Amino acid sequence: MTRLADPSQRPLRLARQRQAIDHGLVLAQPSLLAAIKLCISAAGFEADKQVYGELDIDAGHWSRILRGEAHFPVDKLAALMDLCGNDAPLIWLVHARGFDPTSLRRLETDVERELRAAREQLALLQAERETEHRLLRQLMGGRAA
Repeated sequence: MTRLADPSQRPLRLARQRQAIDHGLVLAQPSLLAAIKLCISAAGFEADKQVYGELDIDAGHWSRILRGEAHFPVDKLAALMDLCGNDAPLIWLVHARGFDPTSLRRLETDVERELRAAREQLALLQAERETEHRLLRQLMGGRAA
């Protein structure tokens, strides 16, 4: 992490690209802590400091978390998964609560919803255009399309 002139500012980090993680591997983990460790490991960080520093977790507390002597802060779980680019802890937790993690679907974001609507509209316009072209060809040439 780079030092900034104003210590109250934090540098912007690039979000890791989403990565698929093998559900079987996640479900084989014996605990949520093991799933958290898998989440971090799958992300390929070179040092723990990259994780606890970004999540603003004290180094001593982080060590206790990894030894199972302290709990991972639940309010930072989503940030951890965003940082690591995978949902291993969520998949493990969903399964532990008796749900099938493969049947859960990610909700559309506003941007994804707008993109889907635009694509649907484009498909309708293209179909209308093709119909108009076919009718024009029939009228002008007396040919069937």
